[in-house]
Amino acid sequence: MLGMMFNEKECKELDYVLRKELDEMLLDLSDQRLDKEIRHAISNRYKTVFRMYARFAPSKELSKYARRG
Repeated sequence: MLGMMFNEKECKELDYVLRKELDEMLLDLSDQRLDKEIRHAISNRYKTVFRMYARFAPSKELSKYARRG
């Protein structure tokens, strides 16, 4: 396991970047034009980024990005 220390500005930037990435992946996952393999790869990546975001996001904010299934 690795550890990192961030200052307040860096934490806000990381929060922003992860939220935007989650938003983009949710948009891609809702696009039915993408084939199954691509959607599966995006879904796996989404899980990883979501777990990263879950380490510091408030539960109210986190619930916006929780996926079913």
